[in-house]
Amino acid sequence: MLFVKLIGESLLFSIQAVAANKTRTVLSLLGITIGIFCIISVFTVFDSIERTIRGSIESLGSNVLYVQKWRWAMGESDYPWWKYMKRPEPKLSELDEISHRSQAAEASAFFVGTSRNVGHRGNVVEKASIVGVSHDYFKVMYFELDQGRYFTPIESAAGRNVAIIGNTIAKNLYPNTIPLGKTISIWGRKLEVIGLLKREGQSTFGNSADNQVLVPINFARTFIDLNSGNVGTTIAIKGKPFVTNEELSDELRGIMRSIRRLKPAAEDDFAINETSVITKGFDSLFKVISIVGWIIGGFSLLVGGFGIANIMFVSVKERTGIIGIQKSVGAKNYFILFQFLFEAIFLSVIGGIIGLVIIFIGTLVASYVFEMTLVLTAGNIILGVTVSAIIGLVSGFVPAWSAARLDPVEAMRSTF
Repeated sequence: MLFVKLIGESLLFSIQAVAANKTRTVLSLLGITIGIFCIISVFTVFDSIERTIRGSIESLGSNVLYVQKWRWAMGESDYPWWKYMKRPEPKLSELDEISHRSQAAEASAFFVGTSRNVGHRGNVVEKASIVGVSHDYFKVMYFELDQGRYFTPIESAAGRNVAIIGNTIAKNLYPNTIPLGKTISIWGRKLEVIGLLKREGQSTFGNSADNQVLVPINFARTFIDLNSGNVGTTIAIKGKPFVTNEELSDELRGIMRSIRRLKPAAEDDFAINETSVITKGFDSLFKVISIVGWIIGGFSLLVGGFGIANIMFVSVKERTGIIGIQKSVGAKNYFILFQFLFEAIFLSVIGGIIGLVIIFIGTLVASYVFEMTLVLTAGNIILGVTVSAIIGLVSGFVPAWSAARLDPVEAMRSTF
């Protein structure tokens, strides 16, 4: 009961202090508000960006490896591009060999992408992403069909004039019309639309399915020279359940070296890439961003902390007589200490909550104006309130300690 009464009295004193000195309180809390706003707004924006990036990475498949000419790298200053440039591109024949030899692979697919205009009766989508895929592409790469169907084995093998299109392609070429059964024109050839990909939205890596047209690789190879040295072919391999990426990578390395008849001492002339390279690169980036966010907000929090300390010293001075009376009737030092500490924490948390409210309003406005959804997460709210409370505790400790150590007789004399 004593503890509850102490909290109640401290809260009452805090409210009275805020009401009696509105201007002083607002100016003192402004630093806390700005500091929390800077830190949490930075975290909120980059949390949203991080979710988008990780979603794009997951769409590539965490258990999928990519045999390619170029090695993926994040932030390398000495990337030996001149060496990789001389490597041969993966071939369809190598996909067949991997499919027959691999014991760790659940499925594998070959695909190549290019940029071309896509048209239908005068409507044109410029620089659409045309992706020629082998039949098992749907088993390796994640995507969803909104309408229609995937290629049949016969359509894939024969290279039929059929296509699966993305949401953006459909809206631009067939406004207010269902595209299934209609035709599109690519490379001067007409293809029947047999499927519509589910809307995905903007992708961080520019590989959004909304702007894609999937066609059988045996159709695409008529117009794309797969033996060219810079066409950008890829073999994607999905591992079986419980097979690690390391195990799958070791097996693929052996198979590829055998296919290309590389000598034991010869260096690999191919790369086996996985999404963990991208994830690790972005993890390092976001750590730097987090530090920058703390530095930006730290200065404002420092100023806000001095403001809280200042208002608490003034509050102690104004209530010196009351402190003396409380001590004279038996109030312990810890009672006085806690009373002023609670007031400092309360004031600081109020400043932090104001900052969080501003951020919340900002996320609503930004989400309405821009495509990217910004969300003030519960974790960031807790972080903001916690940081505010810690600043209040640290800033208010010295004034509260000085109040607790006041001599009751000397304190009571200040009232006369």
